[in-house]
Amino acid sequence: MEKDYLLDLMRSKKTIFTFKDLILFWRKPDVNFVKKKIYRYVKAGKMNTVRRGIYSKDKDYDRYELATKIYTPSYISFETVLGAAGITFQLYGQIFVVSYTTKEIECDGQKYSYKKIKDTILTNQAGIDSRDNYSIASPERAFLDVLYLNKDYHFDNLSVLNWKKVYEILPIYGGNKRMTKIVKMYYESFKKESLK
Repeated sequence: MEKDYLLDLMRSKKTIFTFKDLILFWRKPDVNFVKKKIYRYVKAGKMNTVRRGIYSKDKDYDRYELATKIYTPSYISFETVLGAAGITFQLYGQIFVVSYTTKEIECDGQKYSYKKIKDTILTNQAGIDSRDNYSIASPERAFLDVLYLNKDYHFDNLSVLNWKKVYEILPIYGGNKRMTKIVKMYYESFKKESLK
């Protein structure tokens, strides 16, 4: 009996697969075999093409997972994390991602905003939470990512931050004096506000 490759896919916790993922997942180094399987499954409506070389099991896939599959390595950060944590109150439609490139992409009606950050920072796991299928910055890491790329930024609510964690993560930005000074300024401002 022939192996049911689709059943394996449906049992997976992943919702997004790159072509390379499928080669590894199905343990089939034969590129043409994998291409044919994908073609058949997509044509039969059992799989979706989300973007060239990226597929989903169905239309109900995890957009954060897709965001980190389009460009790898990458992780969810910036306003996406800050908004969810209540540090900024402005709502954005797009998903913000730290990556090795700066690009704006629209895929399946969703906008993705990639911002380039130095490789040594990008690959450092301090303050990064690895979920099942993607990585996401902690509020403290997202706060620092924003400060790294912006000289002047308005945060609505800094009481959410764990300042001990902020100072633990800060050194990965290479002893950036400007950042250290700004973090100290925000911390002093937060302390004054909390005393009121």
